[in-house]
Amino acid sequence: MTAPDDTLLLIEDLTVSYGAVEAVRGIDLTVRRGEIVTLLGANGAGKSSTLNAIVGLAPRKARRMEFSGSDLQGVPPETVVRRGLTLVPEGRRVFSSLTVDENLMLGGAKHATRGDPAAVKADMLERFPILAERLHQNAGSLSGGEQQMLAIARALMSSPDLLLLDEPSLGLAPQVVDQIFDLIGSLRERGLTILLVEQNVAQSLEIADRGYVLANGRIELQGSAEELRASPEIQDAYLGA
Repeated sequence: MTAPDDTLLLIEDLTVSYGAVEAVRGIDLTVRRGEIVTLLGANGAGKSSTLNAIVGLAPRKARRMEFSGSDLQGVPPETVVRRGLTLVPEGRRVFSSLTVDENLMLGGAKHATRGDPAAVKADMLERFPILAERLHQNAGSLSGGEQQMLAIARALMSSPDLLLLDEPSLGLAPQVVDQIFDLIGSLRERGLTILLVEQNVAQSLEIADRGYVLANGRIELQGSAEELRASPEIQDAYLGA
């Protein structure tokens, strides 16, 4: 695979195995700077395993795995974050017994070389005013949508170049889902590159530039968001057409 000059993430022949079970079976994908790329597919398709493998949280093998021109293979998760690649995991996973403020500062504590944590936190509180209002509350007292915003803000405290989002709308009320997708779009407008895993196919394709569809650990379809929306397979399986 020859990558365009603006490629930020390049993966060739990625396999993720848990014992004898292959969750991801030799996939190729790229993410270019400034894009939103979405990974679509049913539960168990291999989407979360792909994101976890990229950041070093899942057992992985690949012919090639590069971020910003540097090899990711064998790189531990904390080093991946320092290089500018951060994951917001499925289920939010905020530290419930810590305050919003403490969660944010933990997000930036180990990565000050990528920016001043205090300045980044001030930007987060301006971008997420509800978090400023809840700054000294325990994260466990927040609503699901507020916890999702905190999880995203905590990831952004490391000033990433590429943000991986795993099911950010999962379990949220429709109105809050709209807010989360508006937020994702606004992050791209500010220059952030995003790789998005979502089961909300319609809204994902509204904000994405390109997408990949996974099934049984393999990429079955790929193309621009417009091409995927027009695909009979996508319409039949996900869009109710």
